[in-house]
Amino acid sequence: MTTHTGKVICDITVSVDGYSAGLHQSEERPFGEDGGDGSGAALHAWMFDTPDENRAELDRLSAAGAFIMGRNMFGPVRGEWGRRWNGWWGDDPPFHAPVYVLTHHPREAQPMAGGTTYHFVTDGIASALARARAAAGDGDVLVHGGATTVNQYLAAGLIDELRLHIVPLVLGAGTRLFEGVPPVALEQVTSRPASLVTHVTYRVPRRA
Repeated sequence: MTTHTGKVICDITVSVDGYSAGLHQSEERPFGEDGGDGSGAALHAWMFDTPDENRAELDRLSAAGAFIMGRNMFGPVRGEWGRRWNGWWGDDPPFHAPVYVLTHHPREAQPMAGGTTYHFVTDGIASALARARAAAGDGDVLVHGGATTVNQYLAAGLIDELRLHIVPLVLGAGTRLFEGVPPVALEQVTSRPASLVTHVTYRVPRRA
């Protein structure tokens, strides 16, 4: 098995009160009650409305050797895979690398255009991380979200670096980052304000 020498990184956009999505998420409103139409447009305006201003952060989103995400981030389908769903990103997803999707229901791997293959992992976060590390080799593994998945990895002490994109939006309720995560003293590495977002990177100390 290839030895992984890269970092395990979480990269996530949150409201100023710490939510990555609002209440009542659905296929029609994947970000729920997000202060708009449920598409996450306000949360992610920094990506789409001012991409040139945030080019370095956007480039880092696709620079990993492998990715991990929760099933809720992959799509709205619940329970057994009775309905074919290949993610929110269409036939040519932006990852161009293996993506490990956490789920309780088995499914065969799904190759997509552009080098992305979705692998469905049913035996937990540690197994998904071991597979992603092996696939990434000396590259980084990016835990993409959502917040519930990020929280599981943080609580397990499996994250090296946390990249937060904090937007000036108050959601008030929803899926919150750090829910259920034990106390940890993060080390701030960088911070950079932009017109629609503040980017902050933290080093996450490994617990003894």
